[in-house]
Amino acid sequence: MQETRNQDTMMGVRRFGRVNWLGLATLIEREIRRFMNVWSQTIMAPLINAGLFLLIFVIAVGPNRGPVMGVPFVTFIAPGILTMTVIQNAFANTSSSLASAKVQGNIVDTLMPPLSAAELVIGYVSGAVARGLLVALVIAIGVWLLLGIGMQRPLVVLFYVVAGSVFMGGLGLVAGIFANKFDQLAAISNFIVTPLAFLSGTFYSIEAMPEVLQAISHANPFFYVIDGVRFGMLGISDSPPLRGAVIVLASASAVVLLCWSWFRRGYRLKA
Repeated sequence: MQETRNQDTMMGVRRFGRVNWLGLATLIEREIRRFMNVWSQTIMAPLINAGLFLLIFVIAVGPNRGPVMGVPFVTFIAPGILTMTVIQNAFANTSSSLASAKVQGNIVDTLMPPLSAAELVIGYVSGAVARGLLVALVIAIGVWLLLGIGMQRPLVVLFYVVAGSVFMGGLGLVAGIFANKFDQLAAISNFIVTPLAFLSGTFYSIEAMPEVLQAISHANPFFYVIDGVRFGMLGISDSPPLRGAVIVLASASAVVLLCWSWFRRGYRLKA
């Protein structure tokens, strides 16, 4: 039976069809259940952190802070904090899931079932998107209730949250593949992901930065995700939204293709 399954896979034909829908749905369900089982850490904690960020900036800056791009400062930073929280959680979902499986030695449970490389990537990234959407929804409701900030273009916000979660979910897989222990994963998150998230216009408009730093910011895909969500919520942006959409889609596609290639080869996954 194992030999027949291997032969069918090599020929590109599987007895359950080109797509293992049951296996893919099971993997997605596993990834969603994994973060929902600890919802107080994965859902409530991001909401509390976002609220603390807003509170600290309001207290530190005070009521005398002038408007930014024509809107109050607190209103300006709210979409940035929402997006920063979303992308950090999307990254954490895939990176921790894959790294935990490698460290605990049960990665074989994911690699052995009849799932293709594409199905594995879609399953993991779908979990990241689900977590990103849920975190975005919770924080958006909180921002609306406390600050009265709604969404001028909900579909634009949805697009950037989903595309940004796909991009960060893919980056999380890259980090999980490279990391062989949790210390390495923490280093990637602390020294790469967090600085890029904070230096992407979350708390300020890049128009206020020197030209050199503006150029660096425009090379940072995180900036376009945050800028796109801000455009969808407030109708203001530092760059053309269409350009941002193209860059975010291109970045997400490149990362997902890289993950597919590595899963297909078993790069740093198989002993």
